[in-house]
Amino acid sequence: MIHETLNVSDSKNSSATLTTYILQNYPKFSAERLRPLVLVIPGGGYSHYGQREQESIALKMNSLGFHAAILHYTLAPMRFPQALCDAANAVALIRKNAGSWNVDSNKIILAGFSAGGHLSSLLGCFWNSQFLKDYISCTSEEIRPNFLCLSYPVVTADEKFCHAGSIQNIIGSIPEEEAAKICKSLGKNSMREVVSIEKNITEDFPPTFIWHTLKDEAVPAKNTLLLANALYEKGIDCEYHLFNRGKHALALASAETANPDGSNAESECTVWPELFKNWFEGIPNS
Repeated sequence: MIHETLNVSDSKNSSATLTTYILQNYPKFSAERLRPLVLVIPGGGYSHYGQREQESIALKMNSLGFHAAILHYTLAPMRFPQALCDAANAVALIRKNAGSWNVDSNKIILAGFSAGGHLSSLLGCFWNSQFLKDYISCTSEEIRPNFLCLSYPVVTADEKFCHAGSIQNIIGSIPEEEAAKICKSLGKNSMREVVSIEKNITEDFPPTFIWHTLKDEAVPAKNTLLLANALYEKGIDCEYHLFNRGKHALALASAETANPDGSNAESECTVWPELFKNWFEGIPNS
């Protein structure tokens, strides 16, 4: 396994790193094998990284036959769109190393959890936008996410349903002049519209797998209902699972990522990685 940590960007404004979990090929039977790669993007409200949503997820994806990597993006206080640039540059870094890592560069999957799901979705919305080109030196094709796997993601900035901390942390430090420039570029009236995923879905959005729980107390299920509907309206390939039970931040929902008292485990939700794999493998040319 190639297990190393790389800087995502040389920008002084970015602290982002990429930690790899690259499966080994064997000369006798798999020398030329290319695998999809799952880029794990943990949640934490843009203020910290959810510990459950890191190595345990990467290793689970390894067990399902995927290469994996974990992105530690820039946290608040940050200047929007720094975390988005980190995600874009991480995808470009994976593509740059696709040959040496035996990665299929057309099968890069962003697996985002909670706020990490929001960040993944932002790149899904804006990878092909002029707005993002103004902040990074990569081409659109270099930063394109091919698929998304979203676990209880933050989606909307609507004050009734949003996760207020995540929204505040991603846009709270942006100067008013810069915010006005971004809004004008994207034809939006406010930064809340800019970071509301359901308001920015285009035909270029990647095929997406989503799961959530009806009892999520931190990120209401309305977030993913809005997203699934927006994807449906644009004809984007989507599979959506809304489980009845389970609190926020379940991660694998199994004993592996449970608390010592057994909380944060929910047996009905443990199937989501296999459901994701089945969905992914059923997409033509995936």
